[in-house]
Amino acid sequence: MNNEFGDDVRNALQALRAGGVILYPTDTIWGLGCDATNTEAVNKIYAIKQRTENKSLIILVNSPGMLERYVDNPPEVALQLAELSETPLTVVYDRGRSLAAGVASADGSIGVRICADPFCDELITGLRKPLVSTSANISGAVAPAIFDEISEELKAMVDYVCLWKQDDRSRAKASSVIRVSGNGVIKILRG
Repeated sequence: MNNEFGDDVRNALQALRAGGVILYPTDTIWGLGCDATNTEAVNKIYAIKQRTENKSLIILVNSPGMLERYVDNPPEVALQLAELSETPLTVVYDRGRSLAAGVASADGSIGVRICADPFCDELITGLRKPLVSTSANISGAVAPAIFDEISEELKAMVDYVCLWKQDDRSRAKASSVIRVSGNGVIKILRG
Protein backbone atom coordinates (compact mmCIF):
# COMPACT_ATOMS: atom_id res chain seq x y z
CA MET A 1 0.00 0.00 0.00
CA ASN A 2 1.29 3.46 -0.90
CA ASN A 3 2.54 5.26 2.23
CA GLU A 4 1.78 8.62 0.60
CA PHE A 5 -1.91 8.10 1.39
CA GLY A 6 -1.37 7.18 5.05
CA ASP A 7 -4.34 5.48 6.68
CA ASP A 8 -6.75 7.09 4.20
CA VAL A 9 -6.90 4.12 1.81
CA ARG A 10 -7.07 1.62 4.69
CA ASN A 11 -10.00 3.50 6.30
CA ALA A 12 -11.79 3.88 2.96
CA LEU A 13 -11.40 0.16 2.24
CA GLN A 14 -12.76 -0.72 5.66
CA ALA A 15 -15.90 1.31 4.88
CA LEU A 16 -16.20 -0.16 1.37
CA ARG A 17 -15.83 -3.76 2.55
CA ALA A 18 -18.53 -3.15 5.18
CA GLY A 19 -20.96 -2.09 2.43
CA GLY A 20 -20.47 1.62 3.06
CA VAL A 21 -20.29 4.67 0.84
CA ILE A 22 -17.19 6.84 0.64
CA LEU A 23 -16.65 10.42 -0.51
CA TYR A 24 -13.41 10.43 -2.50
CA PRO A 25 -11.36 12.30 -5.12
CA THR A 26 -11.54 10.47 -8.42
CA ASP A 27 -9.38 10.98 -11.50
CA THR A 28 -11.84 13.74 -12.42
CA ILE A 29 -14.12 15.36 -9.82
CA TRP A 30 -15.08 14.41 -6.24
CA GLY A 31 -17.31 11.36 -6.16
CA LEU A 32 -19.42 9.04 -4.11
CA GLY A 33 -18.18 5.48 -4.27
CA CYS A 34 -19.03 1.98 -3.15
CA ASP A 35 -18.38 -1.63 -4.06
CA ALA A 36 -20.03 -1.95 -7.48
CA THR A 37 -20.99 -5.56 -6.71
CA ASN A 38 -22.87 -4.76 -3.48
CA THR A 39 -26.56 -3.98 -4.09
CA GLU A 40 -27.17 -2.54 -0.60
CA ALA A 41 -24.25 -0.14 -1.01
CA VAL A 42 -25.50 0.91 -4.46
CA ASN A 43 -28.95 1.57 -2.96
CA LYS A 44 -27.31 3.81 -0.32
CA ILE A 45 -25.76 5.91 -3.11
CA TYR A 46 -29.15 6.38 -4.78
CA ALA A 47 -30.63 7.42 -1.42
CA ILE A 48 -27.81 9.91 -0.73
CA LYS A 49 -28.08 11.44 -4.21
CA GLN A 50 -31.89 11.43 -4.03
CA ARG A 51 -31.74 10.00 -7.53
CA THR A 52 -34.08 7.59 -9.26
CA GLU A 53 -32.66 4.17 -9.98
CA ASN A 54 -33.43 4.38 -13.70
CA LYS A 55 -30.17 6.33 -14.20
CA SER A 56 -27.11 4.10 -14.32
CA LEU A 57 -23.86 4.62 -12.42
CA ILE A 58 -20.31 4.71 -13.76
CA ILE A 59 -17.78 2.22 -12.44
CA LEU A 60 -14.02 2.56 -12.19
CA VAL A 61 -11.66 -0.33 -12.90
CA ASN A 62 -7.87 -0.19 -12.90
CA SER A 63 -6.98 -2.45 -15.82
CA PRO A 64 -8.30 -3.84 -19.10
CA GLY A 65 -8.31 -7.27 -17.41
CA MET A 66 -10.68 -6.07 -14.69
CA LEU A 67 -12.87 -4.39 -17.31
CA GLU A 68 -13.19 -7.69 -19.17
CA ARG A 69 -14.45 -9.39 -15.98
CA TYR A 70 -17.37 -6.95 -15.69
CA VAL A 71 -18.23 -6.16 -19.34
CA ASP A 72 -19.56 -8.69 -21.85
CA ASN A 73 -17.43 -8.77 -25.01
CA PRO A 74 -15.92 -5.26 -24.93
CA PRO A 75 -15.09 -4.20 -28.50
CA GLU A 76 -11.34 -3.99 -29.09
CA VAL A 77 -11.70 -0.44 -30.42
CA ALA A 78 -13.12 0.67 -27.05
CA LEU A 79 -10.13 -0.73 -25.17
CA GLN A 80 -7.78 0.98 -27.61
CA LEU A 81 -9.56 4.33 -27.21
CA ALA A 82 -9.44 4.06 -23.42
CA GLU A 83 -5.71 3.28 -23.51
CA LEU A 84 -4.90 6.08 -25.98
CA SER A 85 -6.96 8.82 -24.37
CA GLU A 86 -4.83 11.44 -22.64
CA THR A 87 -7.76 12.57 -20.50
CA PRO A 88 -10.22 10.46 -18.48
CA LEU A 89 -12.63 8.68 -20.81
CA THR A 90 -15.76 6.82 -19.76
CA VAL A 91 -16.91 4.23 -22.25
CA VAL A 92 -20.49 2.96 -22.25
CA TYR A 93 -20.58 -0.71 -23.23
CA ASP A 94 -23.64 -2.67 -24.37
CA ARG A 95 -23.75 -5.05 -21.43
CA GLY A 96 -22.20 -5.34 -17.97
CA ARG A 97 -22.06 -8.46 -15.82
CA SER A 98 -21.45 -9.52 -12.20
CA LEU A 99 -22.47 -6.08 -10.94
CA ALA A 100 -25.01 -5.06 -8.32
CA ALA A 101 -28.58 -4.32 -9.34
CA GLY A 102 -28.92 -0.63 -10.11
CA VAL A 103 -25.42 -0.13 -11.51
CA ALA A 104 -26.23 -0.80 -15.16
CA SER A 105 -28.94 1.08 -17.03
CA ALA A 106 -32.31 -0.49 -17.82
CA ASP A 107 -31.01 -1.73 -21.19
CA GLY A 108 -28.05 -3.47 -19.48
CA SER A 109 -25.42 -1.01 -20.70
CA ILE A 110 -22.69 0.11 -18.33
CA GLY A 111 -20.33 3.09 -18.20
CA VAL A 112 -16.76 2.12 -17.30
CA ARG A 113 -13.59 4.15 -16.91
CA ILE A 114 -10.14 2.57 -16.68
CA CYS A 115 -8.70 4.81 -14.00
CA ALA A 116 -4.97 5.51 -13.77
CA ASP A 117 -5.16 7.85 -10.74
CA PRO A 118 -2.82 6.47 -8.02
CA PHE A 119 -5.30 6.99 -5.15
CA CYS A 120 -8.20 5.36 -7.02
CA ASP A 121 -5.88 2.56 -8.15
CA GLU A 122 -5.02 1.82 -4.50
CA LEU A 123 -8.73 1.69 -3.62
CA ILE A 124 -9.62 -0.60 -6.55
CA THR A 125 -6.58 -2.83 -5.99
CA GLY A 126 -7.38 -3.17 -2.29
CA LEU A 127 -11.08 -3.83 -2.87
CA ARG A 128 -10.35 -6.19 -5.80
CA LYS A 129 -13.62 -5.06 -7.35
CA PRO A 130 -14.84 -2.12 -9.42
CA LEU A 131 -15.71 1.06 -7.59
CA VAL A 132 -18.86 3.05 -8.27
CA SER A 133 -18.08 6.62 -9.24
CA THR A 134 -20.85 9.19 -9.29
CA SER A 135 -20.56 12.91 -8.67
CA ALA A 136 -20.66 13.94 -5.00
CA ASN A 137 -23.85 15.97 -5.15
CA ILE A 138 -27.57 15.68 -4.69
CA SER A 139 -29.09 14.80 -8.07
CA GLY A 140 -29.55 17.94 -10.16
CA ALA A 141 -27.02 20.05 -8.19
CA VAL A 142 -23.68 21.16 -9.64
CA ALA A 143 -20.97 18.49 -9.56
CA PRO A 144 -18.13 19.48 -7.17
CA ALA A 145 -14.76 20.09 -8.81
CA ILE A 146 -13.10 20.68 -5.40
CA PHE A 147 -13.81 19.39 -1.91
CA ASP A 148 -15.06 22.75 -0.58
CA GLU A 149 -17.96 22.65 -3.07
CA ILE A 150 -19.45 19.50 -1.49
CA SER A 151 -22.43 20.18 0.75
CA GLU A 152 -22.14 19.51 4.48
CA GLU A 153 -25.43 17.59 4.20
CA LEU A 154 -23.88 15.14 1.76
CA LYS A 155 -20.65 14.79 3.79
CA ALA A 156 -22.73 13.77 6.81
CA MET A 157 -24.50 10.98 4.87
CA VAL A 158 -21.45 8.94 3.84
CA ASP A 159 -19.58 6.33 5.89
CA TYR A 160 -16.11 7.73 5.23
CA VAL A 161 -14.77 11.02 3.85
CA CYS A 162 -11.34 10.62 2.26
CA LEU A 163 -8.67 13.09 3.34
CA TRP A 164 -6.61 12.85 0.15
CA LYS A 165 -6.78 16.02 -1.99
CA GLN A 166 -9.19 17.88 0.30
CA ASP A 167 -6.86 20.90 0.09
CA ASP A 168 -6.30 20.59 -3.68
CA ARG A 169 -7.77 23.66 -5.42
CA SER A 170 -7.08 22.56 -8.99
CA ARG A 171 -10.39 22.38 -10.80
CA ALA A 172 -11.04 19.14 -12.60
CA LYS A 173 -13.95 18.36 -14.88
CA ALA A 174 -16.05 15.30 -15.54
CA SER A 175 -14.76 12.76 -18.04
CA SER A 176 -15.68 12.58 -21.68
CA VAL A 177 -18.25 9.86 -22.34
CA ILE A 178 -18.60 7.77 -25.48
CA ARG A 179 -20.73 4.75 -26.29
CA VAL A 180 -19.17 1.91 -28.25
CA SER A 181 -21.60 -0.70 -29.52
CA GLY A 182 -20.69 -4.32 -30.10
CA ASN A 183 -20.45 -3.62 -33.84
CA GLY A 184 -17.80 -0.93 -33.16
CA VAL A 185 -20.04 2.10 -33.79
CA ILE A 186 -18.88 5.04 -31.65
CA LYS A 187 -21.20 7.77 -30.40
CA ILE A 188 -20.03 10.78 -28.35
CA LEU A 189 -22.35 11.31 -25.36
CA ARG A 190 -20.36 14.03 -23.53
CA GLY A 191 -17.30 15.74 -24.97
